[in-house]
Amino acid sequence: MKNLVKAIIAIAVVCAALMYLVNSLDKTSSQGGADILTVYNWGEYIDPALLKKFEKETGIQVIYETFDSNEAMITKVDQGGTNYDIAIPSEYTIEQMKQKDLLLPVDHSKIPNLKNIDEDFLDLDFDKKNEYSIPYFWGTVGIVYNPKMLKKDLDFTSWDQLWDPSLKGEVLLVDSAREVMGMSLNSMNLSLNSTDSTELNKATDKLIKLSPNVKAVIGDEVTQLMVNGDAPAALTWSGQAADMMYDNEDLTYSVPNEGSNLWFDNMVIPKTSKNVEGAHKFINFMLDPENAAQNADYVGYSTPNKAALKLLDPEVIHDERYYPSAEVRKNLHVYKDLGKEKIGEYNELFLKFKMSLQ
Repeated sequence: MKNLVKAIIAIAVVCAALMYLVNSLDKTSSQGGADILTVYNWGEYIDPALLKKFEKETGIQVIYETFDSNEAMITKVDQGGTNYDIAIPSEYTIEQMKQKDLLLPVDHSKIPNLKNIDEDFLDLDFDKKNEYSIPYFWGTVGIVYNPKMLKKDLDFTSWDQLWDPSLKGEVLLVDSAREVMGMSLNSMNLSLNSTDSTELNKATDKLIKLSPNVKAVIGDEVTQLMVNGDAPAALTWSGQAADMMYDNEDLTYSVPNEGSNLWFDNMVIPKTSKNVEGAHKFINFMLDPENAAQNADYVGYSTPNKAALKLLDPEVIHDERYYPSAEVRKNLHVYKDLGKEKIGEYNELFLKFKMSLQ
């Protein structure tokens, strides 16, 4: 009988422990509440010290998750498995999220630091009046290159220079359909938002002609390869180029004259947020001039925070490779949401190009 009682007590203890564990898991899986903020961002796209500072100032614990593409991000948010309080998508993805009713409007009265954002980066077409998004970083797509490794005197003021025979087997491309297809479209003075199938096929044909020059189509590995001198030229984003140039002073960056992409990443509040108040506190915190400057210095991308610019290295903010003038920006274009069918066409044609590399 004593053994039976002991067994019953043991079972009760185990059950209690399991109930506690389940409740804990439920609390964690919901990832929400006044004392928790779940942030969904690109990898290495924030200074970790700022997350600690935010936690210390507010008492709110930050759960930080990363994604590697806008498509992966919107799919996970749409599925609703995790209640993200903050996400940081690109402009055309914000359009998609608005259409899918995945976002909450931002209460500007709770973000007094919004006054620090340069007006040139507010009220843009993808989110008029910044009803659903607040600027985080911006930049361009261009070519990072090492003049010392080139066999010819190329300055990459034209996209067509990537097709130069002297670059056979030497060019790195980012593994992204919009960037690579956009580059080819721009090289023919066509819109990087083209939805004309004839133009898209012409762009693909031109990319296939680039195949002999392509060393690899890769992701973040492009940074280390360029720093190590494994290739003389690469298609990349301005912030990524900044990281490369910091580690290898022989590298420089150019945005070709035919035009390119001007991109924006903004902070949004997904509709499933369980800490809307905390989300507004986080956005306002990131727009503080000191925090924005610290973040820009760490990440390497261009900040839209005009107050933060005063705290950054003057050599950086006056360098048009990082902060192109308003005149230069007139020839740059923002990606638009082209719709599921056309994005599918872009991806198929990009795959056709990649198959030509084999």
